[in-house]
Amino acid sequence: MRPAYALAFIFVTALLDSIGFGIIMPVLPQLLMEVTGEGISSAARYGGLLMFAYAAMQFFLAPVIGNLSDRFGRRPVLLLSLAVLCVDYLIMWWAPTFAWLLIGRIIAGAAASTFSTCNAYIADVSEPDKRAQNFGLIGAAFGMGFVLGPVIGGFLGEFGTRMPFLAAAALSFTNFLYGLLVLPESLAKEKRRPFELGRANPVGALTALKRYPVVFGLIGAYVLFQLGHHALPAVWSFFAIERFDWSPKEIGYSLGVVGVLMVLVQAVLLRIVLPRLGPRRAGMIGFACCIGSFLGYAFVTQGWMIYPFLVLGALQGFISPAMQGIMSVQVPDSEQGELQGGLGSMSSLTSIVSPPFMTLLFAAFTGSTAPIYFPGAPWLAAAVLTLLSLVLFLRATALTPDAESRAA
Repeated sequence: MRPAYALAFIFVTALLDSIGFGIIMPVLPQLLMEVTGEGISSAARYGGLLMFAYAAMQFFLAPVIGNLSDRFGRRPVLLLSLAVLCVDYLIMWWAPTFAWLLIGRIIAGAAASTFSTCNAYIADVSEPDKRAQNFGLIGAAFGMGFVLGPVIGGFLGEFGTRMPFLAAAALSFTNFLYGLLVLPESLAKEKRRPFELGRANPVGALTALKRYPVVFGLIGAYVLFQLGHHALPAVWSFFAIERFDWSPKEIGYSLGVVGVLMVLVQAVLLRIVLPRLGPRRAGMIGFACCIGSFLGYAFVTQGWMIYPFLVLGALQGFISPAMQGIMSVQVPDSEQGELQGGLGSMSSLTSIVSPPFMTLLFAAFTGSTAPIYFPGAPWLAAAVLTLLSLVLFLRATALTPDAESRAA
């Protein structure tokens, strides 16, 4: 398979994975109320527990999956992940109790290596000067799935709360069969390395990557960026209702705009900007726009004002591909899976820590006992975290003079 066709398969894999996740969002609250027999408030707590279990499993097992892909290749790990995700959706379709839903999410978290393995595959088949922009394909696929998934899920939900899970299982199984028939291995046998249990955990993966100062510094920047970024899914709906009294339809429209902008930035604009500016300067632009958008969200007074800042904030789509592009050229081919597994683990850690912090911060500044009424407090915190991330990004990329030239 030519690299272009392999990249097309990886894009479709990430897209279907994202659709499969988004397709269940519209019906999950109703399903939780069905299996628990409780109201929406309690269902929200159960939903938080599902998210926690999923993220916790990713945190501990993403380095294992990454190291396994360095040992056995990307293809078997990717195909196994797709097959297990199919089983997960079938479990959630059948689940008669909350305990079974929790088991399904634990299984999904253990197998959710598609994005990190896809990134390792991209690093294998891309020339160094194309890696950063090709990493943007994953973000574009996620953005497109973020738009399509909830729409499809909402339509199928009219036929029953379980129907979207069957559709998600069918999508995963179809992609599994497609990959089984056409996807070649991207990591040559001579470039593989033995599996080491001591490196197949979050601490071991970070310790191993500490040999690369640029990579280690950028991981710190990545963690701070993700901590701020998770304010968006954690408090967006709550903020829109509290600040502007938006309806679910208006919230849905705003999220749809976010998804469309993600696709445009990472599938189109990124491929124009990165070759011209290089990943370091593109990343700086992304950071500046991200900080500006968070400050805008914090202090807007009218709902329509959100949309210009959504456009500005969409340019944060430069950040992750730029960082991954610089990191990937610092690490040998035999350790790309470990790098992506370590990043996946850190991303999962931030998804465990950040949402509770951001929602508690929102509650603290909007409740009856708030010292000052300020629903934009989470956005201000996110801006500060992103600014700290920018500082680490600049310091890390300055450690090696040729970091920019090697990545672009």
